[in-house]
Amino acid sequence: MESRGVERGVWLGLGAVIAVVVLAGVWSLRGRGTNDDPPRLGPVPNFTLVDRSGRAVALTDLAGQPWVADFIFTRCSGMCPALSTRMAELRRQLRQQGLQARLVSFSVDPSHDTPDVLREYAARFAPDDDGWLFVTGERDALYQLIGQGFRLSVAERPPGQGDDAGELITHSDRFVLVDADGQIRGYYHGIEPEAVPTLLRDLKRIAR
Repeated sequence: MESRGVERGVWLGLGAVIAVVVLAGVWSLRGRGTNDDPPRLGPVPNFTLVDRSGRAVALTDLAGQPWVADFIFTRCSGMCPALSTRMAELRRQLRQQGLQARLVSFSVDPSHDTPDVLREYAARFAPDDDGWLFVTGERDALYQLIGQGFRLSVAERPPGQGDDAGELITHSDRFVLVDADGQIRGYYHGIEPEAVPTLLRDLKRIAR
């Protein structure tokens, strides 16, 4: 059963990567870097997860204003702290510029990342929980949401290939911009310095 789950995750990840490449091409054809509004790339499906306080969080709770998603896990020792640091930078910029948007960090390691674990991790980057959610939930539902909803890769490494806890799971480094209606409007490499200014530019466009 475990091997089938890993294999399913790998295929889901491969399909998601192909989808993101196609979407990125469509976006570039629509005038990325011009004054055009970011295109609508598809809706985020309904979900219900749990945040670091144990409170249920659904897609409907995020309706009405834009939000930005990223994907991390607390045992990750490399990319994830860098992504969370960049997200914290985005949060500071949002506040300084008076922009309204929520941040949502989805754990890709729900068997380990309980609300208590997420709360401890989140305290390193967001001591107050205002406007930045860290969410977890049931593993299959999360992976389906990431792969089929956000169209991004996520997969557990086969046994023996992830002995370091920080390498147990492969996942995307993308930040995802979602508008007030739940439509995906952009993908950004979260570890790259230009991710924040580019995302802020697009956020201002969709908020007009």
